Amino acid sequence: MEGKTFKTKIDGKEIAVQYSNLAEQTNGNIMVRMGDTLVQATCVMAKGDRGNLGFFPLTVEYEEKYYAAGKIKGSRYMKREGRPSDEAICNARLIDRSIRPRFPKDFQKEVQVISTIFSWDGQNDPDVLGLLASSLALSISDIPWFGPVAAVRIGKKEGKFIINPVYEERAKSDIDIIFAAIMENDELLVNMIEAGFEEVQENEILEALAAAEKPLKELIAFQKDIAKKIGKEKAVVEMMAIDSGLEKEVRNHLGDSLEKSIYQKDKNKRSQSMDEIRADVTAFVAEKFPGQGKEYATQIFFDREVDRLLHENILKYDKRPDGRKLDELREISCEPGLLPRTHGSGLFCRGQTKALSTLTLGSPSDQQLLEGMEIFGKKRFMHHYNFPPYSSGEIKPLRGPGRREIGHGALAEKALLPLIPNAENFPYTIRVVSEILSSNGSSSMASVSSSSLALMDAGVPIKNPAAGIAIGLILGENNKTYKILTDIQGPEDHHGDMDFKVAGTKDGITAIQMDVKIAGITKDIVKDALQRAKKARLEILEKINKAIPGPRPNLSPFAPRILTLQINPDKIREVIGPGGKVINEIIEKTGSAIDIEDSGLIFVTAENEESAQKTIEIIKNIVKEVEVGEVYEGKVKRILEFGAFVEILPNQEGMIHISKLAPYRVRKVEDVVKIGDAVKVKVISIDEQGRINLALIQKQKEK
Repeated sequence: MEGKTFKTKIDGKEIAVQYSNLAEQTNGNIMVRMGDTLVQATCVMAKGDRGNLGFFPLTVEYEEKYYAAGKIKGSRYMKREGRPSDEAICNARLIDRSIRPRFPKDFQKEVQVISTIFSWDGQNDPDVLGLLASSLALSISDIPWFGPVAAVRIGKKEGKFIINPVYEERAKSDIDIIFAAIMENDELLVNMIEAGFEEVQENEILEALAAAEKPLKELIAFQKDIAKKIGKEKAVVEMMAIDSGLEKEVRNHLGDSLEKSIYQKDKNKRSQSMDEIRADVTAFVAEKFPGQGKEYATQIFFDREVDRLLHENILKYDKRPDGRKLDELREISCEPGLLPRTHGSGLFCRGQTKALSTLTLGSPSDQQLLEGMEIFGKKRFMHHYNFPPYSSGEIKPLRGPGRREIGHGALAEKALLPLIPNAENFPYTIRVVSEILSSNGSSSMASVSSSSLALMDAGVPIKNPAAGIAIGLILGENNKTYKILTDIQGPEDHHGDMDFKVAGTKDGITAIQMDVKIAGITKDIVKDALQRAKKARLEILEKINKAIPGPRPNLSPFAPRILTLQINPDKIREVIGPGGKVINEIIEKTGSAIDIEDSGLIFVTAENEESAQKTIEIIKNIVKEVEVGEVYEGKVKRILEFGAFVEILPNQEGMIHISKLAPYRVRKVEDVVKIGDAVKVKVISIDEQGRINLALIQKQKEK
């Protein structure tokens, strides 16, 4: 493959960028390699505008290819890649959140960025490479974009931070954090964070950021050098301008009505009022300034005016739309055990955001099987997030979870996973579903709190409850003055400059997800946001602890019961039986579910403990080692000329020789026992081949 190759080393690991313009009909394409993991990124810009959509039409895709890992996966009837995995969707969102803020404001041409994994070595994660490749593809293209964006993953081993750790190193690390950043005015600004932790302190996150600073700067300089050498001239995009006359007339027409509308506590009333004002302004402009594009200009002006009013009032007067102080939480209420028949439930309300989480416990066989390009195995803890249209007062078709639902569910799952007891202590499969009943900002973090309530209500012995909070930012025009907002909602979320989600327990942080609408944030803002989040998190946890101090001592009566039994692995075949005959008979007889691991660990799941205990006793009898001198009650199964065979344990037989049937000479076996007789026998010997020899214990004659 001819072309140009650029190389750099980050913490001793080589990153190679290959440009050959194979995807020559794109606006930009590049390949990035680390080890034998190779990712291609392409970007394409539409020829014309799509009109004013109210958002920038950017689409980001992350494509996992089974061939990249040398695998042929899928069902027996479908062997090609289909719907992207949850992992791929989360990686696409990670790239989107990093590159989206760097496009020109009000840019309306549709852009699509696709990262394709061509090769995967099982060591180097392609997600960070996908972000780096996307940044490079946009940087060398003619698409207007203010890059580059650099990204590194930080792990920790033996007290030292590792840059871009391999999978094995990540598995042993108590932190897994990705920082994305840009350079502006010779200052490094963080514009995206994605992280999971084992209850770490805020200072450790700041130390990780300090460790990431040097490699981030190196990657930015590396990309700038490549763009300078092979980059195209950026296209000139004409942005719709608003003439000063229109702006002045509209502002005079509005008076203080828009500001009054923004500063209403109730979301529904605020939305209705804003819609009415928007319609009024549109009609005013159409009448006073007739001509093409005026409605479009009005839309731009309207959004900018809301931004201006929100920023000005918060920066100058600490005035938030709902009247709260900058560090004040909305009203919070918690209610565990709301639903009568679920295994666990919890309702968490914060202002007009209301999340209801339900928990279901299942057997080990209920685990989710994972079979993707990177991930292969089982998953015993699942968190799913649903955002029905009624939660935001909208009407939409119900067509399964979208990318937002999958991303928010994964974030809450990441926050809760470190708290879940291991399978040895709590062998259940656990599924939590969070239904957002009403949304007015930070519903993903509300689902962390409601899920903690549901887990404890079900009696799951979690280490600590977790809570989540979204921290916002209002940045001044000089990018030096700023105000941190606790528990953002409504217009603060939409028109604010940052969404910094932090989840954790009283002992530390378990998950972070941050994205911005501005260039990025400084280390000082990161520090302030973390401290503000800690204060809010502890306040929420106090509310949760008052509602339910800890996990309930007993499981729900509607939850299944699981008992475990460790047997000799060599005995597994005896429990299963030929063609599964033995285990199926046990299941049919007791109604229990039986899961057997290769180690010989057996899980018995039943509707009640009595059934589970009965199943355990049957299995114990099957695998029991017979010893000389033991006495058993058995049943005669077969009779031969020289003796009778008695089943003393399930699928274990011993033989009573004809000479051991009675203290006198027996001429015929049938003279003493018959097939089907229940008899009491004693083990007198076990030969080298494991054959069990028995003696019949004679019943005493009744006097």
